Amino acid sequence: MQDHKSGLQLVVPDAPEPELFDDPRAAVERLIALYDEAAAFLRDRFMKAMAEGHPGVRIRAYYPEIRLATTSFASVDSRLSFGHVTAPGLFATTVTRPKLFRHYLEQQLGLLIGNHGVPVQIGLSRTPMPVHFAVANFPEITVPQEGAAQFILRDVFDVPDLASTNDDIVNGVAEPDADGTLPLAPFTAQRVDYSLARLAHYTATAPVHFQNHVLFTNYQFYVSEFEAYARAMLADPDSGYTSFVSTGNAEITTPDGELPVAPRMPQMPTYHLKKANGSGITLVNIGVGPSNAKTATDHIAVLRPHAWMMVGHCAGLRNSQSLGDFVLAHAYLREDKVLDDDLPVWVPVPALAEIQIALEEAVAAETELKGYDLKRVMRTGTVASVDNRNWELREHSGPVQRLSQSRAIALDMESATIAANGFRFRVPYGTLLCVSDKPLHGELKLPGMASDFYQTQVGRHLRIGIRAMETLSRMPLERIHSRKLRSFEETAFL
Repeated sequence: MQDHKSGLQLVVPDAPEPELFDDPRAAVERLIALYDEAAAFLRDRFMKAMAEGHPGVRIRAYYPEIRLATTSFASVDSRLSFGHVTAPGLFATTVTRPKLFRHYLEQQLGLLIGNHGVPVQIGLSRTPMPVHFAVANFPEITVPQEGAAQFILRDVFDVPDLASTNDDIVNGVAEPDADGTLPLAPFTAQRVDYSLARLAHYTATAPVHFQNHVLFTNYQFYVSEFEAYARAMLADPDSGYTSFVSTGNAEITTPDGELPVAPRMPQMPTYHLKKANGSGITLVNIGVGPSNAKTATDHIAVLRPHAWMMVGHCAGLRNSQSLGDFVLAHAYLREDKVLDDDLPVWVPVPALAEIQIALEEAVAAETELKGYDLKRVMRTGTVASVDNRNWELREHSGPVQRLSQSRAIALDMESATIAANGFRFRVPYGTLLCVSDKPLHGELKLPGMASDFYQTQVGRHLRIGIRAMETLSRMPLERIHSRKLRSFEETAFL
């Protein structure tokens, strides 16, 4: 076989015939075998080329693929928002790292097979696997920068193709393939691989450690509290938590385990309190600003978490609020601007009942306040997210009038971004903020005041977020993934 672009002979691994499966576990095992064979083929040829130079041929391997053909509408439980296609037709998705996604794939394929009563087809796709992503599974191997090898890498191997790595499916603008095939999952294999590589870079922890419940914060103060909580859980044999992972993939399984100090902190330090089934909690310190919030959620979304929440600090906008009060967002004023091209600002981002109830009950449990008394420490309302950290220094009349008209009660730089990307990626989301200053009322965030405030409030705030996530982890998946997040034409996979 010859590659049309380069004119070189194209060398590919043997391509087995596609197979039909009505057992989701067997189907996933086949995906794993096909993927491992392709990745190993590229690894071996890459190492040989690095040692011996240009091989004189073009080398390629393909991602595995899931295909489904249906001829009738499915009769499913109308409460279920996923696990079935919306109409008869052909559906397909490419797959990467199936071992990492084993539980997710078995779950989604099981629903698909059960709801439609037809088998799924497992085989090789026609999408080339970039060599960078293939060797990412082998930490001892690195791909050199362009020009560092003895030959031009892209002359021999496929490299990441950003022209076809996009969010068209989740943004609802994907077109059917030439044969009419529609997407089966929200992300293609290349899009997933791209994000897995970015996650490892930005967080300094491997994707395998991420848990299904993700907390985002905008202050480092929460990290030490999270580690202290993790050690307490590891000391409790009934907690269900098995280990704690810190920066650099350092992992402890006992409460007194040592965690080395990272020589260099990543852009978004990330920590994982793990459970055997992935239902633990991940904490990501995204720092300040909507750009980081978008970056983190863009990439974590491919792991298909069951929920993510923002637990950070905010400016209180009402005179009736006090420093340390909590704000439970039920609406968002989006002035962060980073998602306007992907999700227009006219799209409402609704509050999700299951998340709201879990957060309110967690606040009540931690503060020991109930009903009307809970209003002493928590307000529910609109949170405004902006892209200017020093918004207070701008001319006041315009911004303040807009905030008042929106009925906003708090302002930050990340919450609306995280909620909007949760809506866009169909990941249940929520926000519980803590008032750290009131700039419109002369209470600015000053060093001494901030220190006292942080010491007394951070622990409680974080425990509320953890308690809410633990509540959600006990809920059936179909209850958490609300139909509010699903559009008219949806992929079968979550």
